[in-house]
Amino acid sequence: MVQLSIIIVNYNVKYFLEECLHSVKRSLKNISAEIFVVDNNSVDGSVEWMQQRFPDIHIIANQQNVGFSKANNQAIRLAKGEFILLLNPDTVVQEDTFEKCLHFMQSHLNAGAVGVKMVDGKGKYLPESKRGFPSPATALYKMMGLHKIFPTSKIFNQYYVGNLSSAETNAVPVLAGAFMFIRKNVLDKIGLLDEDFFMYGEDIDLSWRIIKAGFKNYYLPTTQIIHYKGESTKRATFNYVKHFYNAMLIFLKKHFAQKATAFILLLQCAIFLRGIVAYFKNFSEKFLLPFFDAAFIYVGLFFIKSFWENNIKTADNFRYPSEFHLFVLPVYILIWLLCLFFSGGYDKPIKMIRVFRGVVFGSLMIASVYAFLPETARFSRAIILLGSAWVMATTLFIRQLLKWISPEENSSDERRIVVVGTNEEANRVHEMINRLGIHHEWLGAIHPKNETSENPYLARISQLYDVVAIFKINEIIFCAKDISAQEIIHWMTTIGAKVNYKIVGEEGMSIVGSNSKNTAGDLYAMDFSFSIATAFGKRNKMMLDYLVCAILLMTVPIWFLFSSQRTKILNNFFQIVFRKKTWMGYKNNFLKNQSTHLPKLLPSAFFIADAYPEIVDEPTLQHLRFLYAKNYSVLEDVNLIWKCLWRK
Repeated sequence: MVQLSIIIVNYNVKYFLEECLHSVKRSLKNISAEIFVVDNNSVDGSVEWMQQRFPDIHIIANQQNVGFSKANNQAIRLAKGEFILLLNPDTVVQEDTFEKCLHFMQSHLNAGAVGVKMVDGKGKYLPESKRGFPSPATALYKMMGLHKIFPTSKIFNQYYVGNLSSAETNAVPVLAGAFMFIRKNVLDKIGLLDEDFFMYGEDIDLSWRIIKAGFKNYYLPTTQIIHYKGESTKRATFNYVKHFYNAMLIFLKKHFAQKATAFILLLQCAIFLRGIVAYFKNFSEKFLLPFFDAAFIYVGLFFIKSFWENNIKTADNFRYPSEFHLFVLPVYILIWLLCLFFSGGYDKPIKMIRVFRGVVFGSLMIASVYAFLPETARFSRAIILLGSAWVMATTLFIRQLLKWISPEENSSDERRIVVVGTNEEANRVHEMINRLGIHHEWLGAIHPKNETSENPYLARISQLYDVVAIFKINEIIFCAKDISAQEIIHWMTTIGAKVNYKIVGEEGMSIVGSNSKNTAGDLYAMDFSFSIATAFGKRNKMMLDYLVCAILLMTVPIWFLFSSQRTKILNNFFQIVFRKKTWMGYKNNFLKNQSTHLPKLLPSAFFIADAYPEIVDEPTLQHLRFLYAKNYSVLEDVNLIWKCLWRK
């Protein structure tokens, strides 16, 4: 007899799924179980990868993203277990989690479902581990943010049941869909997940129906799991606001239609207003710094201009024409801002060298353009020279100020790393990090047991807290082969959020983690340094695509007559202009059909193999693709595109 059926819905997070499945298997000792993974049309090669790595699990491969509820229902209909577990792929469960949940359900026959304590990738408690129903008042208080002001209030924080301790077992209204341990016969009685909920809200509806059927939902804090992504992922975006509050609307209309008609209308208006606020918040985060740069630069240039005409160019009462203020200065500022942008001066973390480089390039560009202008349009070289000094000073000062104000957000990406694991596993991790060029300071390995620490170990695990403090460690990598998930979570919650945590799987070449519950976990699926995946690399590749398009447009007669690739150019040109494709990429369906760690790219017109037709063996081509992604440069891209355009 199957005791437990575990159902995981995956969408483009295969490296997190790997660690999740390993932790699930470790927790299934002495338990008869089956595992279903429903893939919602991932494009990262998840299905092929799972078939290779985990041939014993049941895989349902959807050809489109059918949503969370429908995907779970597909597996529930096939499940044979006495209990059903709905589990997110970006989770890590403790070794005792399933046994404790089974024991609890068997000793509490009134329990329809149980959830556990969840922590994020920094070891912080996730309040969505237990929640209340979104009644009109509860939803209103949450939308107004009162639950943050009164976190323990039974009235104002009913959404997270703030009056109930996170350290105590209690019956609660709502359990999180990230981990929902349910009796199968309860689902047989109340029905499956409501497929009207595409994402968000299905767990609230299911919890409601469990209670209405006469059962209870329990929160069990005696075992914990890591949930990397957390409820707050992307919550500042309009898309999140729309989906989250629309799920609330569906729930209210379904269960409170007669009582909450006026509130539903009010909530619809609030969704729109929250969406507008989210939009402007995102807008301000992107454009506030350039706005301040532009304002400070303009004010400085204006005073430099006034000083110059009042104290230096005093002959004949010289004054700069109005065009200088209205057109010339704004053009100067625009050039500096664009150069700052393409130099990475607006990327995080803040690096002064990017700012310095952007200002220098901007000044050189302005000086170059100035040299080609007619005499009547040359207003003053001194303004450019003094203005460059002002721009350099003010942009560097603003960023230094930001570093003082927000030291965590703009902290250096310098990593001081220790690995908790045996010497063999630590060496494997160190080799991975070195091979992939991650900039770091290696402090050493921590022995995973409390045995006498000798070389080559830095310390033993009982000394980990002191090691972090003494050596100022900012990143800990746990080797899952050598240390249990229970111990990992213990140390994450003990040391706290001042350190970043990563877990390296037992077999694969992936290091997973998340530095915040507000950070999308899948962004850390391969925490390796690929130049092509950085904001700087993406921006340069995009600009090169447009530059190549512009050059091809100006040289139509040449390539149309002499290039053998004219058909491919014509077929791909407009798709590249509209960012549907890029000029250079790995290979057709490479990421979908290969188990690879390379960052995703747009579909491409040409492939690396096209530039090297003499290379036919796949291992060499795969190595070339790896080097292309890791060491991406515009010059290399130009070289590859040139070879492809003129190959015979």
